[in-house]
Amino acid sequence: MKIDNLHIKLKDKTLVDIGFEIKNSLALVGQSGSGKSLTLKALLKMLPQEMVCELKIKSDFSLIAGDTISFVPQNPFTALSPLTKIKKQFFVDDKRIDELFHQVGLDVKLKDRFALELSGGQLQRVVIAMALENSPKLIMLDEPTTALDPQTKEMILKLLKNLQQKYNFKILFVTHDIDSAKSLCEDICIIKDGKVVESGKMSEVIKDAKDDYTKTLIESNFANREFRQ
Repeated sequence: MKIDNLHIKLKDKTLVDIGFEIKNSLALVGQSGSGKSLTLKALLKMLPQEMVCELKIKSDFSLIAGDTISFVPQNPFTALSPLTKIKKQFFVDDKRIDELFHQVGLDVKLKDRFALELSGGQLQRVVIAMALENSPKLIMLDEPTTALDPQTKEMILKLLKNLQQKYNFKILFVTHDIDSAKSLCEDICIIKDGKVVESGKMSEVIKDAKDDYTKTLIESNFANREFRQ
């Protein structure tokens, strides 16, 4: 899947003007305000109405939310109702829910509970299970491990990697956390002020970054703090 050109404007101001390719797993990395979240919203067709978006895509599948693409948000509470049992928030039958829970390592009994009764790690796995409902070809991740402790974060990243290897979907991982990106993605695209400043194989960019902005991101300790403007 190749994004030849993504152009987002607000009035006369260009907010994002980038292109990238998701071959298998791509991390879109940058500071807060760099444009990575706007890029994700554009692909999900969730931009505010006042923003103008031009998008050219080359893909072997259509971007249809809920069918060929799925989304895992940063905060699972934004995807789950606290007043409805977990199982009632899926769009598949009980047998399929049980299969999905097994795939993400959850006890099927948890489907009869409410979101407030589950831990952060359990909730994130529920949302990942929901993302797998329709066997998507692309899963977009919006910093899904930011609010998790290091051990749970490692578990979620390992789960996502194993699921991708098993079900062969592509990943677009939007994050400020290069440590997490290294664990999950083969390729990386560094974005600053709405433009790509460096991209390539994860191992090559981490080892031999060319751009000063990239070097700053790599050298910062993302495991202990967020990199904020």
